[in-house]
This record gives sequence, structure tokens and C-alpha cells, in this order.
Amino acid sequence: MTRNVGSVDRAVRIIIGIVLLALVFVGPKTMWGLIGIVPLATGLFGTCALYSIFGINTCKIK
Repeated sequence: MTRNVGSVDRAVRIIIGIVLLALVFVGPKTMWGLIGIVPLATGLFGTCALYSIFGINTCKIK
């Protein structure tokens, strides 16, 4: 899979993923925080399936 997530986009996704995952352990302690796995994984791997489907590419390096 090719990278289609840029560096700023990756950083934002990782931060949002960590914050959402923290909801499982602190705060409301709901399992909805597990949805944070999606942005965390896309941020770590640098590829987003929805970006591929819609032809979006925020990564400047080819």
C-alpha cells in the first residue's frame, strides 16, 4: 500500500487516536474509546483506505 497521509495529517491522527483510546481508561471509561484504534493505526502506517477510495493524497513525497 502506498502512503497517502502527510506528516501533519499523521500527527493529528496519532494525537486523536491516543486521546480516544485514553477514554477507555480515564474519564467516562467507555468502550467507544476503542474507535481511537482507527486514526492511530492510519497515522502510524501512513495510509488511509478512505483516502485511497476517494483519490486523496496529503503526502508530498512520491
